[in-house]
Amino acid sequence: MEPRGRGRGYGRARGNPQQQQQYPPQRPGYGGPRQQYQQQAPPDPRQPPRGPPQSAWTRPPQPQAWVRPPAGAPPQPVQQPLGRGGRQAGDDQSQGAIPRRVVGEGDQAMSTAPATRGAGGNNVRGRVVNRTEILFTKPKTMTSKQGTSGAAINLLANYLPLLHKGKWCLYQYRVDFNPDTDITSERKKLLRIATKELLRGGYLFDGTALYTPQRINPDSVDLFVQNDKEENVRITIRLVGDVAWGDRHYIQLFNIIIRKCLALMGLQQVGRNYYMPDNKVVLREHRIQLWPGYFTSMRQHERDILLNVDLQFKFMRTDNVYDLLMEECQGANMKKEFQEKVIGCVVLTYYNNKTYKIDDVDFNSSPESTFKKADGSEITYRKYYQDKYKVNIRDSRQPMLISRSKPREIRAGMPETVYLVPELCQMTGLTDKQRENFNLMKQLATHTRVGPDGRIAKLLEFSDKIHRKPEVVEEIRRWDLGIGDSLVRFKGRVLNPESIFGAKDDRFSAGPQADWTRELRARPMLYSPTVDKLLVLCPGRLKGPTQDFMQVMGKVVSGLRWRFGRMEIVDLPDDRAASYLRYVDSIKESELPKLILTVLSSNSQDRYGAIKKKCCVDRAIPTQMVVARNFNSKGVMSIATKMAIQMNCKVGGAPWSVSIPLSHLMVVGYDVCRDTSNRKKSFSGMVASLDKQLTRYFSYTSEHEMEEELSNNFATFVALACKKYKDVNGQYPERILIYRDGVGEGQLEYVYEHEVTRIKDRLKQEIYPNSELKLAFVVVSKRINTRIFTDRKDNPPPGTVVDDTVTLPERYDFYLVSQCVRQGTVSPTSYNIIEDTLGLSPDKMQVLTYKLTHLYFNWSGTVRVPAPCQYAHKLAFMVSQHLHRPAHPDLETLLYYL
Repeated sequence: MEPRGRGRGYGRARGNPQQQQQYPPQRPGYGGPRQQYQQQAPPDPRQPPRGPPQSAWTRPPQPQAWVRPPAGAPPQPVQQPLGRGGRQAGDDQSQGAIPRRVVGEGDQAMSTAPATRGAGGNNVRGRVVNRTEILFTKPKTMTSKQGTSGAAINLLANYLPLLHKGKWCLYQYRVDFNPDTDITSERKKLLRIATKELLRGGYLFDGTALYTPQRINPDSVDLFVQNDKEENVRITIRLVGDVAWGDRHYIQLFNIIIRKCLALMGLQQVGRNYYMPDNKVVLREHRIQLWPGYFTSMRQHERDILLNVDLQFKFMRTDNVYDLLMEECQGANMKKEFQEKVIGCVVLTYYNNKTYKIDDVDFNSSPESTFKKADGSEITYRKYYQDKYKVNIRDSRQPMLISRSKPREIRAGMPETVYLVPELCQMTGLTDKQRENFNLMKQLATHTRVGPDGRIAKLLEFSDKIHRKPEVVEEIRRWDLGIGDSLVRFKGRVLNPESIFGAKDDRFSAGPQADWTRELRARPMLYSPTVDKLLVLCPGRLKGPTQDFMQVMGKVVSGLRWRFGRMEIVDLPDDRAASYLRYVDSIKESELPKLILTVLSSNSQDRYGAIKKKCCVDRAIPTQMVVARNFNSKGVMSIATKMAIQMNCKVGGAPWSVSIPLSHLMVVGYDVCRDTSNRKKSFSGMVASLDKQLTRYFSYTSEHEMEEELSNNFATFVALACKKYKDVNGQYPERILIYRDGVGEGQLEYVYEHEVTRIKDRLKQEIYPNSELKLAFVVVSKRINTRIFTDRKDNPPPGTVVDDTVTLPERYDFYLVSQCVRQGTVSPTSYNIIEDTLGLSPDKMQVLTYKLTHLYFNWSGTVRVPAPCQYAHKLAFMVSQHLHRPAHPDLETLLYYL
């Protein structure tokens, strides 16, 4: 039993209010608890309420996948009985990730970590999903999703095949309790005690459904056990049926077996993954430890069940939250500073080895505050830690940290709020200040940026441990399974290098490395609007270096055939933000320049944001920023070239393009970022192409707090973009291709049902009421754990496509390596096409996607995602980080955010 929070709106903790208002003079150092859920006793009328009473939860039946499985698809789960509140047995699993389950083995049970949430900042609703269901997005009529273009290449991936050795059969049982209990953790505990002698092997139990490879005889059995209140509980176990090989429950069970093997290998679980603290790298001067470890996930791929293994690194800081409070948060604004530094951080508690995200700080609570135990008695946090964990809290006046449990955790028996003691919470991850430390990041990169040959060696070392560690070998043999000892091999394709063209149809090859930086310096850009006057703002003390740099800039723009008018340099009295803003305000409306080049003395984010907000929001003037130290760089010519290209794009120009065979195609990119000034608010960045070469874009941002607003805004933008396209081209686009970034594994169904459906409905009503809508919606995923290598143990070249073996049978998906990486291991990007009525073959979709990675004008090479997707990210990032409001409407067709 552990201390619990006070429900929603945690309120005020009990304790000495005088002690709670004072703050600590001394220092400690350990880590804090997660509190387990108990049913609340009836409220005491003599005491103030401590939060809403807890009750048995209910939920509606789970929605079905939106596309029926086609004929010949992998086997589906057997029909499962509904559990409490309409819950389906086998619920709470994570599709392809490690599910949250408990596997029992005799009197032992292993709890697996919860599945991760989707990528942060996307604001897709964290809803309940039945993850045992397979979401089929592959069209029924598609016979093959493989392309044909390019040259064949032999590849490896970081997957080990699962070898099915024995005659496997998984039996499903329904488990009922009398008297019943709504607490899942209590049900698991009672079943574990009752089946200690009955189930000698492993089993899987989610609170209602039991899965085991052992047949229980007879098919229905009653067991009796006493609960914590010494009441007799009857547990009825009834056979429902057996589950076919390849069912998702097999995958879930195999994942749990693998995670148990990791523990047997001596790895330590931190959060979701397993790490090797004995191999940690200590950076004492930065108070950081780097723990190496492994990510593992098993799922059904095209033909085989494969185990995905990748290297993981955990940044562990040697300071705790209390150290942060004492050293960096002092003075009149101490509370505000402390909240800004810790809210959103993830901390590790030493005694139970769990991680928590900090959601708030309760300055009215302290370790001397009390909470109620299951028996109704009250105990202070200090006393609880001392009794349960033998930990002494040295400062009784520190505030308490609050972590709000996820819905999955609440259903599993956790309280809604968890109270943590700062001095018992170790900080994890890197601070913004540490990330800006070039020497620190370079030092860390020597350990984390592992090349292909080194990564393959580490993966084979992992395989060797599985096959040589006696305890692991015995565990796998006991389940009659086998794991391959070498990485999976298959064939991929390398698409042909693209031709880049500039002004007057000047063409050149992107080359095998997809980098054309050198070719740009002496070639005219595709389109360069005339700039009559370039206004340059700089502090007076930097006027000399600025004049020298502008001479270099003059040579660069001449080589790029860009007609520039005069350059007016204005020297400001100082480098304060107010000086820049005053001058921009003084410019008459009739004399607004097309572009302002701003020279900064240092990389101050506050000054940068203030100038951007004034120019982009108030005055509608694109701005180009440069820090003065770049004037002395050895590569000053290269810096000037890149700046000239950016400046050209910001005034409506385009440096290059590639051949796009489709006419009247509009490509849309979409991404979301959270506002740094208000974490409850997000800004979505949406861009849509307006020309055939895909060089001009209509940009739009919207602010939202709720997921419903996000979906509505997305549909509104696509309809608005179609109208803007018609204004420019005289007709609506014939085809619309949408690339959507920032979607987690469990959010695909929500994205389809809300975003895709609403976009289609809106377009059919407003734009295409009497004509066919040709639309494709592609989910782009960068944060994946798949790594691809050539058979020579190096990175595959740009243009490498993988559409077989490691892709998923239920999806219309492919992997693309579009960028060239010279350090570390390249990360492919996953493309999952969840809606497609364009009429293009898989090969053409792959080639078109690769072409779009050449059109991001901030880099003269290919990027990891299609250019509209990257532009959308840059737009959302600019607005959420610096502007905090949409830019001036006059800038909507300019790439002012580059």
